[in-house]
Amino acid sequence: MILNICFVTIKLLVLGKKKNRIMELLYSNFPFSFHPGQAIDAPLSEAGLQQAEAAGRYLAHVKFTNVFVSNMLRAKQTTETIMKHNSSCSALEMSFGIAEGRRLQDVKDMAEAAGQTFPGFTPPGGETQEQVKMRFKEFLEKMLQQIGAEHFSERGQDDSSLPAPSQATPTEGKADDGVKDIPVHALVVTHGAYMCVVVRYFVEELHCRLPLGSDQAHVFSLSPNTGLCRFIITVRKQDDEFILSGIRCVFIHRGDHVKRRS
Repeated sequence: MILNICFVTIKLLVLGKKKNRIMELLYSNFPFSFHPGQAIDAPLSEAGLQQAEAAGRYLAHVKFTNVFVSNMLRAKQTTETIMKHNSSCSALEMSFGIAEGRRLQDVKDMAEAAGQTFPGFTPPGGETQEQVKMRFKEFLEKMLQQIGAEHFSERGQDDSSLPAPSQATPTEGKADDGVKDIPVHALVVTHGAYMCVVVRYFVEELHCRLPLGSDQAHVFSLSPNTGLCRFIITVRKQDDEFILSGIRCVFIHRGDHVKRRS
């Protein structure tokens, strides 16, 4: 069985004046600062809703058969906004420990002081990337079992049937790039630091094939707000289990739907 998984990544940004505690979900980091973590469960701002609308319009003709979403409010709102244009499990953001809710630059400064770099740095009390990876692996396993039980055909295909690498650019293109004749489409709405770990796991451990001409620095960078990543995977059935047998990236951190709105 071949299926498409489209990840939508959302970020939480907070207006610089701390006393206002106004939550903003914006594509640009200036003059706002990214606040990572699980502690601030804020709703989408007007700008965030507009970007979710842009993502929804962009994906309007991709008919999702399964939807998985982080249980944080901004992720739920983003999902609802996307799906209204279209006829869970633990995808929760990474915990940043004592750095929860602080500016991204604060976390980078903490990492530098510890002789490390962000996003690989783990603040005291936060989740390590290894812990996040294990959480994602559990999510992926549950997702594959659910989708397999609902959609698997005894005529399922092995990884030799994966479509050829896309000729489209990784950052711009059509919403249906790479999904022609693929009937099963899963939408996963999650968070920036979590997605960094997911991409690295796919590439380094599952040997995911990347789009032609991909830049490694871009692949492993933080996704823009409502950035889109699409992966085509094959699943085979072994006894009563559904097992991932191949994976290819169609595009990564795509954000041209937001640029079109600007």
